[in-house]
Amino acid sequence: MLLRGKGCKERIVPIANDLARALRAFMRERGRKSHEEQPLVIGTHGERLTRFGATHIVRRVVAAATLSRPEFASKSVSPHVLRHTLAMKLLQSGVDLLTIQARLGHAQVATTHRYAAADVEMMRRGLDKADVAGSQPARFQPKDTLLRLLEAI
Repeated sequence: MLLRGKGCKERIVPIANDLARALRAFMRERGRKSHEEQPLVIGTHGERLTRFGATHIVRRVVAAATLSRPEFASKSVSPHVLRHTLAMKLLQSGVDLLTIQARLGHAQVATTHRYAAADVEMMRRGLDKADVAGSQPARFQPKDTLLRLLEAI
């Protein structure tokens, strides 16, 4: 995985190790060998879990979580939201777009680039870090004459 930023690798490696350990335990629980070509997560009919099945599971989990966290009732949670959240977290942690593209399975990096365009705050911090703004303020400051003209309309 390509990482940037101080401490990124140290934060991701323990998570990856925990995930690998959890997946191995899950495979043992399901009686699966490590190189077996069968779906690991299956639906109610023993087939590979579909996106509709995944959506159903997420909705059930959110409904159950709402009992203890009522604020979840007003949230829109779906597999797509979880996928988008992962992509944004990776991006904000300094993972490059090509790595995120590979992780999400996007055919083109342009699709992944939408995540970068969505995070305006991250862009602002990048520009501040690069110090390309100079001494001019970053925001447009209208002149009094322009404001008077607009108010007259």
